[in-house]
Amino acid sequence: MYSLPNLLTLSRIAAIPIVVILLYIPGPWGAWSAAFVYALACITDWLDGHIARQRKLQSDFGRFLDPIADKLLVAAILLVLVGQQRIAGPMIVAALIILGREILVSGLREFLAGLRISVPVSRLAKWKTGIQMVALGVVMVGEYGPRGFYIEEIGDLGLAAAAILTLITGYDYLRAGLRHMDQPKTEE
Repeated sequence: MYSLPNLLTLSRIAAIPIVVILLYIPGPWGAWSAAFVYALACITDWLDGHIARQRKLQSDFGRFLDPIADKLLVAAILLVLVGQQRIAGPMIVAALIILGREILVSGLREFLAGLRISVPVSRLAKWKTGIQMVALGVVMVGEYGPRGFYIEEIGDLGLAAAAILTLITGYDYLRAGLRHMDQPKTEE
């Protein structure tokens, strides 16, 4: 439980209240600080898996905790950004799609785990995660980003792209899960 990959995953969960608090500090300092802590948390998402595979430190605890940490981080940030109206208008639909998919995939993975079936993460799902991470960081910085770079528009575009990829990968997971749901039950 106290391996380096698991500690990195736990640090991602610990970063959530820090990012949230920083998002409520008005002005550029709060926005950039929140984005910085969030970026560090995102790096741990890649780093924990890399270290676990490289050093053969994979564990059931890590496999359980890693997706939960990811979903908690994304959900908390989406909720705060919507609440602050940094995500507004049609982009709220993108946030709902992302949040809905996270819940759907969590439930589906839990169901499939009960059947002892694992669904590997696709390359497209990894792209979705990367785009989503960058988009949320850009949205956090928003109006305090460099002038002339259309940061708010780039954030919205990234969020929309992440939502589209979220729909595609969510459908892929659902389709894979439905195949197992349609199989007749066998009595033990």
